[in-house]
Amino acid sequence: MKKKTKVFIIILFILLVIGGGATYFVKMTEKSLAELSSTEIVDVDLTTLDDGTYLGSYKAFPVSVEVEVTVLNHEITEIVILKHDSGQGEPAEVIILDVIEMQSLNVDLVSGATYSSKVILLAIHDALMS
Repeated sequence: MKKKTKVFIIILFILLVIGGGATYFVKMTEKSLAELSSTEIVDVDLTTLDDGTYLGSYKAFPVSVEVEVTVLNHEITEIVILKHDSGQGEPAEVIILDVIEMQSLNVDLVSGATYSSKVILLAIHDALMS
């Protein structure tokens, strides 16, 4: 077999592997985000919570969030985002101010950062339900 033919076959093989990997990545991301869209956020009864600091996390590929939630006198007094891995979801982090103000997870998602907003709320829910 000629050297040019071998090189062509190798390049073609590499492109097929990259294309297959990219297709898998896209399908996995779409599936995860579809599941996230259908996940319901249930509010937490703050009257049942003791004072303290609660840790929670939630992952929905490609978004991952870890939070620390402080409760005092049955009110959320502080939420700290310890980790937020996302593409362009940083604007969603302002949602913690709404949660503190409303004392509820039943707040509007941040437009343009819907998935990150929802993952942050689910991480807060995880913290308060642990």
